[in-house]
Amino acid sequence: MKPTKIRNLQLYRASHNVLSKQLGSHLSKDLRQKYGTRSIRVTAGDTVRVLRGEYKGVDGKVKEVNTLKNAVTIEGIKKEKLKGGQFDVYIHSSNLLVTELNTGDKRRVKKLERKPKISKDKEIKPKEKQDTKPKTEEKQEPPKTEPKPKQESKVKPTKTTKVQKTKSVTKKPKKESKGKDEK
Repeated sequence: MKPTKIRNLQLYRASHNVLSKQLGSHLSKDLRQKYGTRSIRVTAGDTVRVLRGEYKGVDGKVKEVNTLKNAVTIEGIKKEKLKGGQFDVYIHSSNLLVTELNTGDKRRVKKLERKPKISKDKEIKPKEKQDTKPKTEEKQEPPKTEPKPKQESKVKPTKTTKVQKTKSVTKKPKKESKGKDEK
């Protein structure tokens, strides 16, 4: 598929449950150690810190989550209109760091407290029992074998091009005939 079609399916024409999964944010270091995961879906009531943009460094509670915009509104972050009044600013969820979780949802807490996945590189392997006796193994050289003589490979005839097929024909000079009588 073309990249534009893939992008459209993932971002613009995605179903609501797919858009909801894209609302993830990083966890702070202490939460990361506690739960063993790097990111989580942002929900209303989480305390977050803005990492990028005009409001960098601002902390606040998530007021509203908008799945269509992939963004959230945070209490205390507002802009003023030209004619007076204020409106909420939407901040993309990838620019946030979750510092405290809203633990009101029991399913969310249960999901976080599952056993963390350990990657194959960091997997703890049981130690093998070591013998107290030192091993004295003599290193034996593998038997030397003489290299086999190279066999000539059969060359398959290749198709020749028309240029190679044409024979060079040398024309013999014609005998001059002075008349019909001489032959």
